[in-house]
Amino acid sequence: MGCSGGCSWYCAGGPDSVWASSYLSSQSDNTYLPENAHDLNLKLAWVEGTSGYGEGEWITYRFKPNSPRITEIRIYNGYVKSEKAWNNNSRVKKLKLYMNNEAIAILYLQDTHREQIFTLPKPWGSYGTEQPAYLTFEIVEVYPGDRYDDTVITEIYFDGIDDH
Repeated sequence: MGCSGGCSWYCAGGPDSVWASSYLSSQSDNTYLPENAHDLNLKLAWVEGTSGYGEGEWITYRFKPNSPRITEIRIYNGYVKSEKAWNNNSRVKKLKLYMNNEAIAILYLQDTHREQIFTLPKPWGSYGTEQPAYLTFEIVEVYPGDRYDDTVITEIYFDGIDDH
């Protein structure tokens, strides 16, 4: 997340690492790594790698100490790179949100290609502390795909305050 072309919340911080409970093995030139869900590229995605629909699988974002606080979570649900990929693969219906390992909320996602924005009730993060902060998103329920039971999230990214 660079700062060329103007400043954004990411100039002051953002997550420094992303990992998940599982991910689908690469196929041809396609990778399905956790960091794909935070690269601002709508052609790449994280795909959970267990059998079935992936309920209970999770993706975690780590924020460095004193990172700017988050006010919004933005999600592109499913595999949005094409209509065919989106329809064939499963999408998340409910995500359980954990802040620093504490379950905070259930995010109800619509079955749509469009960006979905969730506003937090108050700013959250590690700003002003010497401890890292963690956001985890656990798959609770899915919209089944037409062809595959693999559940896909194209992007989870953030906006907030404390940027400059």
